[in-house]
Amino acid sequence: MTSNQFHTQMIEHKQPLKAFAMNLTREHNDALDLMQETYARAISNQDKFNDGTNLKAWLITIMKNIFINNYRKTSRRNVVNDFSENLFLLNSGPITIENSAEKSFVMEDLLAAVNSLNIEYRKPFMMHHHGFKYDEIAEELSLPLGTVKSRIFFARKQMQQFLKEKGFVRY
Repeated sequence: MTSNQFHTQMIEHKQPLKAFAMNLTREHNDALDLMQETYARAISNQDKFNDGTNLKAWLITIMKNIFINNYRKTSRRNVVNDFSENLFLLNSGPITIENSAEKSFVMEDLLAAVNSLNIEYRKPFMMHHHGFKYDEIAEELSLPLGTVKSRIFFARKQMQQFLKEKGFVRY
């Protein structure tokens, strides 16, 4: 297929690509940006397109991959790393705290639960809590992915048991 034929066929798929981009982004300008980036990537990788295959599907796959990559970049940039002590309350469930004195005791118990973990469980648990993905933790700690997942699972179970013994009940 010549370059002109390729460009002509790409333009023929403008409407379905625009609809798909709008479906992904839900914003007109972002959809146009996504379409432009898709066309640019398709043109630069034209040699990878196999004649006789579905160009529309190929373009939609490129668009979807660009959208996913952009979403991942954006979500990483918007992560707030708050390492303050009260961060443990965010994922602890619907605990209602009546006053600041009681809140202080809750924090002490949560910190004690984390500190009661063996270091081999605490380190992956805390990394996961701070937003690291399982594969990132595995790479950082030089552990198999399954080991990281099981250590985080068992850390949660140990903390639940510790808090249960302290009288915490999850509603």
